[in-house]
Amino acid sequence: MAPGAAKAGSHPQPSGLSFPAASYKTLRGAETLTLALKATECLDGRGAFLHWWDPAARRLRLVAASGLAAESAKAWADLSDQQDVAPVRAMRRGHYAWVAGDSLGMGAAGTAAVPLLGADGPVGVLSVITAGPGEPKEAQRSFLRSVAGWAAARLEDLPSTPPVRRSVAGSERTVRMGKLTSALAEAVTSREVVQAVAAHVLPPFGADGLIVWVFESGRQHVVDSAGYTQEFLILLDGLAVTDYPVAADVFGTCAPRFIESAAEYCRRYPTLKPIPAASQKNAWAFLPMIASGNAIGMCLVSFTRQRSFTDEERTLLTALSGLVGQSLARARLYDVEHARAQELQRGLLPRTLPRLPAACAAARYLPAGRGEQVGGDWYDVIPLSADRVAMVIGDVMGHGTPEAATMGQLRTAVRTLADLDIPPAELLSRLNDLVSDLSEDCYATCLYAVFDPITRICSFSLAGHPPPVVVHPDGTVHRPDLTADPPLGAAEPPFETHQMLLPEESLLVLYTDGLVESATRFIDQGLARLQQVLAQHAVPAFTASNEDDDVRRLDDLCDTVVSALLPDHGRTNDDAALLIAHTRAIHTDDVASWILPEDPRAAKQAREHVRNQLAAWELDELAITTELLASELVGNVIRHAKGPIRLRLLRSRSLTCEVYDGSLSTPRIRHAAHTDEGGRGLQLVAALSKRWGARYHHDGKCIWTEQDIPHRAA
Repeated sequence: MAPGAAKAGSHPQPSGLSFPAASYKTLRGAETLTLALKATECLDGRGAFLHWWDPAARRLRLVAASGLAAESAKAWADLSDQQDVAPVRAMRRGHYAWVAGDSLGMGAAGTAAVPLLGADGPVGVLSVITAGPGEPKEAQRSFLRSVAGWAAARLEDLPSTPPVRRSVAGSERTVRMGKLTSALAEAVTSREVVQAVAAHVLPPFGADGLIVWVFESGRQHVVDSAGYTQEFLILLDGLAVTDYPVAADVFGTCAPRFIESAAEYCRRYPTLKPIPAASQKNAWAFLPMIASGNAIGMCLVSFTRQRSFTDEERTLLTALSGLVGQSLARARLYDVEHARAQELQRGLLPRTLPRLPAACAAARYLPAGRGEQVGGDWYDVIPLSADRVAMVIGDVMGHGTPEAATMGQLRTAVRTLADLDIPPAELLSRLNDLVSDLSEDCYATCLYAVFDPITRICSFSLAGHPPPVVVHPDGTVHRPDLTADPPLGAAEPPFETHQMLLPEESLLVLYTDGLVESATRFIDQGLARLQQVLAQHAVPAFTASNEDDDVRRLDDLCDTVVSALLPDHGRTNDDAALLIAHTRAIHTDDVASWILPEDPRAAKQAREHVRNQLAAWELDELAITTELLASELVGNVIRHAKGPIRLRLLRSRSLTCEVYDGSLSTPRIRHAAHTDEGGRGLQLVAALSKRWGARYHHDGKCIWTEQDIPHRAA
């Protein structure tokens, strides 16, 4: 029968196990078989068999198998007592047997088998096909014998075995152990493994304390716990194993330690006398967690009241610790990969967003709940000249490490192109060329917006991306009805440029489709929900008392939006990004502008305007430097460009001086020879400014410089 299949009229069969129909009808211990075979996984086995002994025919009949192909299970489905294989040897001898070699053609090192002992001798055999080099270690053999002993005590109706009357508590415990197996199979992280143990192991035994440690570099580290205070855990976390004798015993022998009272604890480990009182426990089961033949940690199950442990409880707890160890080893691999993915994502996304005079922002990135926890959604806020700010959000199709790498390339390209101060449509055109060169099947959506706090105009272009949402100070929410151009990689430029006139203050909300669209919700429904949440919760963001408060309120709003639109994020299949920026216009008193004549008088007039305006702004200490900058820039226009000429000063966190002309020529710093009378103007501009650059318009260009404003004046 195929693994997992059940014959009509038979009991349901645990997944991953194969039960021959003829023999399964004689068993009512499916949960026991599941645990017994699953426990052998911690020995790094390729597969496992469980046979029962038919004394009349003197044959071993296969009861259940795990991890084996049908051909392999069939080969050992019916073994005579004369065959020289590990299960038969263990049955004849009545104790552990090992046969080296790959007898089933599975690439195995050998087979280890231990008998299932009943009242009158062996009643069956538990066998493991091992993959590791050589014979299993003594700790592994001891563990296998414990599992076999527990299984023999739990199985009913085997030939030559009298029926066992099971108590109600025992039946309930078996059911819970079956649930534990299922819960461990579903656990992904180390914390989830510990939570599964706390939920399914502590109640059946009446325990109320749990600590799971892992051993690393000779020290023990707490993975998680239940029923203990944080102060107590700190005492034991990070201790050298040699400084905690009970852990040294368990780690050194790979065997459990059961302590039934505080007096026994102190007697066996006198150096640890303060532990029972500090933990408020009076009975303990210290269980080794074994994976791939090695002890990777220790599971402590503890009790407030002192108690004794029956043989059945000891073997059951030992078997369960093997399951937990195997699950924890798998989960820790996931934890490592998850941490690497998160580190990669953090490296690709901005660690902090800049706080700018015209905008401060908060953002959230939520990777797909299922998968590698890393994806291709990104966002950024980029300061531009004249206090303008660029905001970008994008989504590389798909999610995973390759998409994250592509996202990193695009984000770097956007920042580079933004420094050139080119318009949104042109930036997306260049980005489209980059995506087309990366791969034929690479596509990405993108929204690139530039907000000018002087004109209050937000210019943006869309490449397959939903448009932004604008929130007014009174809570009114506006979403422009626009058609986006095709995604990057599929578009044919030029891209269209859209413009919005924003209020004196506003919230600009950018997002990816993973936030508003899912398998259970259409995008229109998600957008309606987004607008509803913003209308209800966005107003407090406009009443912040200072910059720190502003950022905190934007963070709170991001959390509110994410919770409302992705309440069950752990089950999502797409990445999501959200960026909310609080934009502010610059007051007209902080901007001054003049038209200059197109002749040599312009430089003198520029110096006069600068001197007078800086005196009005009480920035006289910047007057000489700014006069020199303005005079040099205007002089360059007179000599090398054409009018009209305009001078503009902007007071903010820095002082910006701009000179506009009607030429599209590009200013460049050149190396002037010692005998040259000119060519040093831009060198002087660069030396006197914190930053300088040029940006272009449809009818000319602007050369700008920035200087720090003295702290006293600011």
